[in-house]
Parts: sequence; structure tokens; C-alpha cells
Amino acid sequence: MTRRLAVFDCDGTLVDSQANICLAMERCFAGHGIPAPARADIRRIVGLSLVEAIAALLPDAEPAQHRDMAEDYKRAFQALRGNGGLLNEPLFDGIAEAIDAFEAAGWRLGVATGKSDRGLSLVLAHHGLSRRFVTLQTADRHPSKPHPAMLHAAMAEVGATPETTVMIGDTSFDMAMGLAAGTRPIGVAWGYHAADELRDAGALAVADHASELVRLAQGTY
Repeated sequence: MTRRLAVFDCDGTLVDSQANICLAMERCFAGHGIPAPARADIRRIVGLSLVEAIAALLPDAEPAQHRDMAEDYKRAFQALRGNGGLLNEPLFDGIAEAIDAFEAAGWRLGVATGKSDRGLSLVLAHHGLSRRFVTLQTADRHPSKPHPAMLHAAMAEVGATPETTVMIGDTSFDMAMGLAAGTRPIGVAWGYHAADELRDAGALAVADHASELVRLAQGTY
């Protein structure tokens, strides 16, 4: 039986992690003696894998420096978590209820994120969601968004098809990945890219609140 699958982005879609991301990026840049980008610019790259994100913020640097800074960012982010920083990654309003509603409607749930396996595991465990998602795809095992590899793997694990899969996210990278995989992209208006950008990138619909997600997902068929 072909299953319906709803794949969520994490940062900016499930959880509001911008405080930690911005702080870690600022510490990373400071450690290299480079002025930190504006926080608005940092939020723009949320969703990309780390090396690609650093490269977007610092395009004139060498690839080796991008890789070194990505590792420094990881260390800064982990240090924030060690100081209770995970408390600054709350679920967005209505997300817990939306997860319940998807499951009640018979959907399988997954995550496709630029986070590492470890980072995603910590976030889901903190919010008691570890067992709610049946497929977890991260930057540790896949190319950066918008490459469709994460969605291809998620669909294969669950037994879903592109026609029965929706990709839910807050950035144009998520929408482009959804299109590249042949799935149905749905944007969320509470994240890090504007609703108009999401529509321009291919979103079939944009939710203003998490309570709309199941209805929008089912309305894409």
C-alpha cells in the first residue's frame, strides 16, 4: 500500500532556533577574526548544510576555510546547548497539535533538515517527538538542500511516492527540494523566508498557522 508522507523541515518550521543559530554563527566568525554577518543575513541561510551556509555568508573565502568554520560553528552550537541553549529552540505554536492531526489522518511523518543527526536527535528528544517521525534525513548523509536526496531517501524508507508526499518548510530551499523530488511543497509563514518567496520557489500553498497544515496537505491532491 502506498503511504502518505509529510516531511517537515526542522529549523524555522518545527522549532524556532534562530537565537542559537545566530549566536553560534557570531561566535564562529569572531573566532576567525571576521566581522559577523547581520542576523538577517544569517537567517537567510538557515536550511542549507553548514559548509554551503558558510560559503554563502563568506563567498570570497577558500573552501578549506568554509570547512574549518563549519566545524567551529558546530562546536559553538554544542557549547550553547551545554549552557542550556536548547531552551531557545521552542516548538512553534500549534506544531505539536499539527503532528497529532497528521497522525490521526493516517499520514506518516518525516524530517529533512540541514542539521546533523546528533542535533536533530537532541531537538526531537527534548520535545518528546523522537518516536513521532518514522524517517529522519540530515546533512550528515545527504547533499545540501535543494538537492532532492533527502526526500528520495525518506520516500524509499516509508514506501511513499512523490504523488503521496508533501514537503513542509519555511525556506525557498525546502520548496525547491520538494519540486526537485516531484513532491508537493507547502510553505509556512512563521519561518525565515517570506511567504512570497516561498510561492515564487514553488509552494502550492503557504500556511499562516500550523493548524492549517493538514488541510493544506490534503488539498494538494
